[in-house]
Amino acid sequence: MIVSYDSIMKPPYSINSDIIKLVASISEKIGKVETNYLDRPVIYLRKQNKIKTIHASLWIEGNTLSLEQVTAIIDNKPVLGPQKDILEVQNAIKVYDGLKNLDPFSERSFLDAHKDLLAGLIDKAGSYRQDAVGVLKGNEVVHVAPPAKRVPLLMGDLFDYLKRDKDLLLIKSCVFHYETEFIHPFMDGNGRMGRLWQTLILMKDYPIFEYLPFETLIAQTQSDYYKVLQDCDDAGDSTLFIEYMLSILDRSLSEMLNYKNRTISDVERLDYYVSTGVKSFSRKDYMSIFKDISTATASRDLKKGVEMKLFNKIGDKNKTIYHIS
Repeated sequence: MIVSYDSIMKPPYSINSDIIKLVASISEKIGKVETNYLDRPVIYLRKQNKIKTIHASLWIEGNTLSLEQVTAIIDNKPVLGPQKDILEVQNAIKVYDGLKNLDPFSERSFLDAHKDLLAGLIDKAGSYRQDAVGVLKGNEVVHVAPPAKRVPLLMGDLFDYLKRDKDLLLIKSCVFHYETEFIHPFMDGNGRMGRLWQTLILMKDYPIFEYLPFETLIAQTQSDYYKVLQDCDDAGDSTLFIEYMLSILDRSLSEMLNYKNRTISDVERLDYYVSTGVKSFSRKDYMSIFKDISTATASRDLKKGVEMKLFNKIGDKNKTIYHIS
């Protein structure tokens, strides 16, 4: 579905008033997040986002593990469940942990990410498909992907568009997501790659999207997600999908702003601090991360952490040092 436009093979879509309004709303919300909460998403949301993102993106593809089971795998705890589903989560953890090492404009990075995401799940992970493929809904074929021999050319054109076109990266991320679904470059994993790569593209201009699990809202509106993909196939352009995804991003940012206004619990603070990999620390070190809590609150947190056996206490008063268990 990519056509030549100003020497760039540009996917067909149009920018309408609804898209302009959504871009303005998203930009405003990003400004609020970056102005008021710049340091706090790093502290409170990284792990939660990873859990929610992995669970939702794989659930859309039929993974049966619960949010609690995904959390346990991330925490290196044993989980009972289908081995395929567990491996999907383990692979996704590896990819999302290394997200900042991937280049959103690199086709090689795209293939490497697929190789890690589908390792042990399909043959020739990290390679474009060599066979014809279609998308089924029940017993009905609802989408026939382009011939396999055209996939390398189509994906090359798509990355060229991503790198060279002058439209906002916010819009291009939606287009890339849709076109990945349309081209279906792999035998499996196309949906999760489209969602993963949209996150990576958005992070280039808006780092806050590392902490925004918009896949959760896609999972909650899964029937709408698949319907708008089908509607775009029928229409021959991705305008409706851009509208849908921008509305998802806008709602996700609203939820983040609402989340940021709630009180963060002592257990959430402790869970984050332990997850940073620190080996030993003082109360002052702890408060340097959580700048909005009082000395008394920090002391209560650390007392609870000792009771929970998250770390050991050595020394007394202002000379106390805590060692991670």
